[in-house]
Amino acid sequence: MVLAPIVPAREEELRRLLASMNDGPGRVNANNALIPFAKFNNLHFARLLILDDKTTADARVYGLRRKPYPLYLAFLGDVDSGENDFLKDLAKAAFNGLRKLFSCCEGFSDDSNLLNWMKAHRKPSIANYVNWPGRTVRRIREEAALQEALERHLSKECSLWDISPREIHVKLAQFVNEEKTSGRLTLSDESPTPPGWWIRNLLHLVAMPLLVLLLSPLLVVIAPFYLIRLRMLERTDPELCPTVDQAYTEELSLGEDHYVTNQFSAMGSLKPGPVRLLTTIGVLSTVNYAARHIVRPGRLGRIRTIHFARWVFLDGTKRMIFCSNYDGSVESYMDDFINKTGFGLNAVFSNGIGYPTTNWLVMDGCGDERKYVEFLRRHTLPTQVWYKAYPGLTAIDLERNGRIRKGLEISSLSDQEATEWVALL
Repeated sequence: MVLAPIVPAREEELRRLLASMNDGPGRVNANNALIPFAKFNNLHFARLLILDDKTTADARVYGLRRKPYPLYLAFLGDVDSGENDFLKDLAKAAFNGLRKLFSCCEGFSDDSNLLNWMKAHRKPSIANYVNWPGRTVRRIREEAALQEALERHLSKECSLWDISPREIHVKLAQFVNEEKTSGRLTLSDESPTPPGWWIRNLLHLVAMPLLVLLLSPLLVVIAPFYLIRLRMLERTDPELCPTVDQAYTEELSLGEDHYVTNQFSAMGSLKPGPVRLLTTIGVLSTVNYAARHIVRPGRLGRIRTIHFARWVFLDGTKRMIFCSNYDGSVESYMDDFINKTGFGLNAVFSNGIGYPTTNWLVMDGCGDERKYVEFLRRHTLPTQVWYKAYPGLTAIDLERNGRIRKGLEISSLSDQEATEWVALL
């Protein structure tokens, strides 16, 4: 994530530049002149958006003065390569376009070094979710081509359905080998994971439980006071869930539901005080740890439709933005969160000003669906530019295609395994 404040006098120019990258609202031109996203073989998703928080006045319910935050331009990318490597590629492939965009930001001048400027304006996340760690753009595209080739072959060779699943598996494995030999199909081996990544991941795996263990005597002492204070805050924190302005809802809708996958961006201010801040940090650190080490690939709790998601603090720890890429409509996305992981939703977002009242952090809250939907819609931001490298594929499609390939790489399947594998086609 690259984040920079916008020069107020250049806002309209920036909005025009961003609009020029699209074929229409919510429909990016992947080969646009400013950032030709299609040139990058390691970029899953990207977005550019103006962080224009319409809810900063909500802080007044706590007697706080409304702060004049600047508008920010944010560029986000979900990539396979290392961050520095991608920024180098980005600066090289979109040099002139990026300079045009970032010239509308404070601190960027004609003599600014583009790569160094982007590195200096990186914004780390406090929590990050990846649907399937290690699955690259190249692998996704090759496995999608494999699935399509098998479907075409099966539609032509109807007699294959008259033999046993094990025989179907053998015949299709032979077909794929012939396609690979002829060059019509490519199934590349992935590069090995660098040892440094394994070391860092192991240290991360061990560090958090060890830290909790070391702090456990202190946490046991503090816990009763924390819980009492949290419950007092829950009983007095005001709700702010008015009906969203229809014009703003329509503006948001222009960028939604064009494809099987959608983008979501929402931001807001944290409730004041150390209890809420520490709760947010604790909950999101737990989410980040669980997403990295505990949950099954392809699932965030019981939700299987999210490709990538991240939570980022802004302006120190005063505000936060949440960005995700998910399958389905915005309504189904909200329903998934409410019905499948409502307790987690409450634990994270109830620390934001105006959230529906919770009970012991994880109960109630989003259970009042009308209030939650209005709250979320107020905090949702329109995304000016959004790109996906494989627009017709859902997260479940990607998992299925991976299982198809894995099955082909096994020389002999049992009857049960072959039956299950054929059912994927």
